[in-house]
Amino acid sequence: MKYAKLGRTGLTVSRICLGCMSYGDPARGNHPWSLDEEASRPFFERALEHGINFFDTANVYSDGSSEEITGRAIAALTDREDVVIATKVHGRMHEGANGGGLSRKAIMREIDASLRRLGTDYVDLYQIHRWDHRTPIEETLEALHDVVKAGKARYIGASSMYAWQFAKALYLADLHGWTRFVSMQDHYNLLHREEEREMLPLCADQGIGVIPWSPLARGRLTRDWDETTARSETDEFGRALYSAPSDREVAERVASVAQDRGVSRAQIALAWMLGKDVVTAPIIGATKQQHLDDAVAAVDLELSDEEITTLEEPYEPHGIVGFA
Repeated sequence: MKYAKLGRTGLTVSRICLGCMSYGDPARGNHPWSLDEEASRPFFERALEHGINFFDTANVYSDGSSEEITGRAIAALTDREDVVIATKVHGRMHEGANGGGLSRKAIMREIDASLRRLGTDYVDLYQIHRWDHRTPIEETLEALHDVVKAGKARYIGASSMYAWQFAKALYLADLHGWTRFVSMQDHYNLLHREEEREMLPLCADQGIGVIPWSPLARGRLTRDWDETTARSETDEFGRALYSAPSDREVAERVASVAQDRGVSRAQIALAWMLGKDVVTAPIIGATKQQHLDDAVAAVDLELSDEEITTLEEPYEPHGIVGFA
C-alpha cells in the first residue's frame, strides 16, 4: 500500500479508502443489499492486511448500523490510533422538524450519536454529506468548528456540492477563523467527469484532499453493460446516475484496455483515477474479496498516455447528478 497526506494536513491515509456503506443490517434503512456484521468482518480484516488505514461511513447508512459494524470491527481488529475513521452528517435520522440537516442542533446531536455507534470518543474526519439549503452555512461552519474544538473530530470535510458553494464555505471559515474543510468527497469517475471543470481545480488550488465516491460508477465500469447485480436491481439512486449514450462506449474502452493489460476492469478504472494528482484516495465498496484485491493492485498500476486517451476520448458532457 502507498500513503498520502490528506490535502495540506499532516494526516496520512492509504491511497485506497474502504467505503462502509456495503456493511449494515439489511433490515434497517434502505440498503437491502448490505452485508450483515458476520459477513462484513472479513472485509475489514482483508483491508487491514493490505495496509488500508482509511474507513468511510455515514450516520444514515443502514440507519446507523454501518457505523456500529465499522466501530466494532476496528475495535476488535486493530488499534484505534492506527486507523482513520470518517463519517458524515446531514441525512434524516429522526422524525420531526429537526430530524436531519446541518443546523447546530442536528450537528451536536448527531456527532454524539455517531460516536456512540462507532464506540470511539472522536472521529478523524467529520463530513457534511450534502449542502443544507435551509440552514445558513455560517451556522453549520461554526457548529463544526465547535465539534473540532471539543475534541470530537480531528478534521472536517465536505461532499458533493457546487464549486461556488465550497469556495464560499472555505472563504467564510477563513474570514471567521473557523476550522476549514480539508477534504472533498465528490462524485467522480470515468463516466462522470464534470468535477474536472471547477471542483477539482478549486481543490488543487486550495490544497483540499479529494476522496471520490463511486470511483467505479456503481460497478458499471467493472462488468458488461447489461449485467446486473443484487444492488443495481434495488438501487434507485444509482439507476439515475449513468445513462448518457457515451457511457457504454467508455465502459467498453475500459474492458478493452483491461484485456490488453491482462488485469481486471476495476484495476484500470481505479488506476486512471489514482493517476490524477488531485485525487488522494478513491472510496471503494467491497462485497467480494476480489474487490479489495483489485483496488490495492491498482495503486501500483500506471497507465500510458495512449491508454489514458483511449479511456477519456468517448466522454461527453453530463448533467450534474449526485448532489441530492
